[in-house]
Amino acid sequence: MFMTTPRIIALALVSALAAGTIAFAAEAAPWATKQLRAGVIGTDTSHVPAFADLFRSHPEWKIKVVAAFKGGSPDIPASADRIERFATTMREKYQVEFVDSIEELMTKVDVVLLQSVDGRVHLEQVRPVLKAGKRVFIDKPIAASAKDARQIVALAKASGTPFFSASTARFGGDMQRLRDNPGVGKVTKVQGSSSISKLPGHPDLAFYGIHGVESLYAVMGRGCVSVSRKMENGADITTGKWKDGRIGVYYSPRKDEKVPPVQVWGTQGTTEFVRDPKARTYEGLVREIAEFFHTGRPPVDPAESIEVMEFIEAAQLSHERGGKEVLLQETRR
Repeated sequence: MFMTTPRIIALALVSALAAGTIAFAAEAAPWATKQLRAGVIGTDTSHVPAFADLFRSHPEWKIKVVAAFKGGSPDIPASADRIERFATTMREKYQVEFVDSIEELMTKVDVVLLQSVDGRVHLEQVRPVLKAGKRVFIDKPIAASAKDARQIVALAKASGTPFFSASTARFGGDMQRLRDNPGVGKVTKVQGSSSISKLPGHPDLAFYGIHGVESLYAVMGRGCVSVSRKMENGADITTGKWKDGRIGVYYSPRKDEKVPPVQVWGTQGTTEFVRDPKARTYEGLVREIAEFFHTGRPPVDPAESIEVMEFIEAAQLSHERGGKEVLLQETRR
């Protein structure tokens, strides 16, 4: 007996779901109401093709990168040496059009990914974006200083244009559990960990260290009052005191030392971040970017992005002063 067509389709769908071959079907995107054209500023980071690929892999998000401005910082090899390589990938693999100015880019796109690896240029590069009223995601770090971060937030408020900035570490699969219900009673201490890779013109923790700092803030939220930074047996440790008595630590491990990206201590025990082996790198963040582009609702409070930079800047001051405690208030002068 032959099966009817509807039954064949139903069985095929069940098989595909069981095999995981159409994983995106498990999560709809009701917020994606229309197709959006995305523009890129800065093609000097691997995030550029990686994010474009995720948008293409999720057609239900209805976002396509269509145009880009190369940007680049000639005094930073990590920028200058990679601009053309990633630009070529975007042109040849994703058929992205390249333009000669950010102002021209604004005429061709609906939303913007500011991905320049150099945080020093973010303030000037975002000005024409906010002036044009385009929703924008600013890749980490939001800027190279807390002062610039505050100026970016002020410009966004003045223009009425929403934005957000974040590290990929904020949106790992287990982060929501650690933030909302870690199961350790009253939280007393949180540690976010990542390696340090310094970038010229930036505080030490602003480039790679920001992943651990953002993980810390994703769980702790705002409220840090002071920090002190020290080196201990090859580990780089910044300890922050929160106004409610909690302790927040950024920890850069010793060489060959393995530590969880996030650990949480509480009155009833401890827990740590559990990795999802099936999760694609950057997917959590890029999904948040997609939803933000459609809704205009930033998943990270701009005030928190400012405090992240204040934490990083205060840690630098502490390091320069031999580990002395530094009030975050000092970075606000």
